[in-house]
Amino acid sequence: MTITQPDLSIFETLESEVRSYCRNWPTIFDRSRGSYLYDEDGHTYLDFFMGAGSLNYGHNNPVLKRALIDYLERDGITHGLDMSTTAKRAFLETFRDVVLVPRDMDHKVMFPGPTGANAVEAALKLARKVKGRESIVSFTNGFHGMSLGALAVTGNAFKRAGAGIPLVHGTPMPFDDYLDGQTPDFIWFERLLQDAGSGLNQPAAVIVETVQGEGGVNVARPEWLRGLADLCKRHDMLLIVDDIQMGCGRTGAFFSFEDSGITPDIITVSKSISGYGLPLSLTLFRPELDVWEPGEHNGTFRGNNPAFVTASATLNTYWADGQMEKQTLSRGEQIETALRALTVEHAHAGASYRGRGLVWGLTFDEADRARRVCQRAFELGMLVETSGPQSEVVKLLPALTATPEELDEGLRVLTRAVRETD
Repeated sequence: MTITQPDLSIFETLESEVRSYCRNWPTIFDRSRGSYLYDEDGHTYLDFFMGAGSLNYGHNNPVLKRALIDYLERDGITHGLDMSTTAKRAFLETFRDVVLVPRDMDHKVMFPGPTGANAVEAALKLARKVKGRESIVSFTNGFHGMSLGALAVTGNAFKRAGAGIPLVHGTPMPFDDYLDGQTPDFIWFERLLQDAGSGLNQPAAVIVETVQGEGGVNVARPEWLRGLADLCKRHDMLLIVDDIQMGCGRTGAFFSFEDSGITPDIITVSKSISGYGLPLSLTLFRPELDVWEPGEHNGTFRGNNPAFVTASATLNTYWADGQMEKQTLSRGEQIETALRALTVEHAHAGASYRGRGLVWGLTFDEADRARRVCQRAFELGMLVETSGPQSEVVKLLPALTATPEELDEGLRVLTRAVRETD
């Protein structure tokens, strides 16, 4: 595909240097539908990025768009802080009936603000309030957001450095297989907890992703997650699962931890919970943890009513009958089959893959190879990003609603991009 260099001068002269994704994809996007984006010059791009996981049901999903337009056309409440509205009521009832009750979960629902980082901040504050302790344990290569509390439990050195102040009250522990299976699970963590001379303050909570997306698509084994849950229970620590990118069906089940059989004390949800890319986040927690005083954690934009509308439509459309989970797992097998063949073909370059459901990572011995693959994929008309501490992983996040033909198209482009960067 030949791409005419667009005039990016307004972005380069007026927008902050902090911009990032637009540097990798130097065009001006104009519209989108389903698995595709279109720039203002009419070029088409297959999207295997999907708003970093915020668009699990594709761009401008027609069912969700219709619900949103109908709501706006009748002058439904747009901004409501945390006031009671018909849109919020419908969402809470739908979330209870479609998500919580079928999973025997009685978690309370908190609307902390519009972003995933808001949900994480609320989770950390609540855990500290409940336990009366400051320390939070996180895991190597974890990512939980860019605000100060979330950064304190994030592993990436580059992102942490942006804080400009010491990031305290967080202690990292090895994620699953971080030590290449050379030590038993949690041997270091538990030893520190048991030893009065270890210097580890008793943690209030542990925060973990079941699949570390930004960290490089590192997948925790179900038995590792069960061991962590047991460790938390034995040592009076709350278990927080950050399901912001991997929840809402990305790994198959609605929550990414379901296959492991654990039930976290606190769960953070955002990105695709609105279904449409509208900002919305939830902090879920067991009822006995609901010790907030009214207004103790608030925010101007925690009542995003248009997002409630599309979220309700999403749950009723895609999660009421159990078919979405089956479809995602089937589509995941399709991707895994292609990645297996691709890594065999490029075994000489140390190619390997890992993932679950519809999140997959492809790596090579040469760290910079992932960046070059993503760049070539863009030139061929496909959006795919890197992840990992050195951007060494090609991360695939197609829409859950992508057709088998669209997945095949993306896998063909990926295969070509890998071959042409060999």
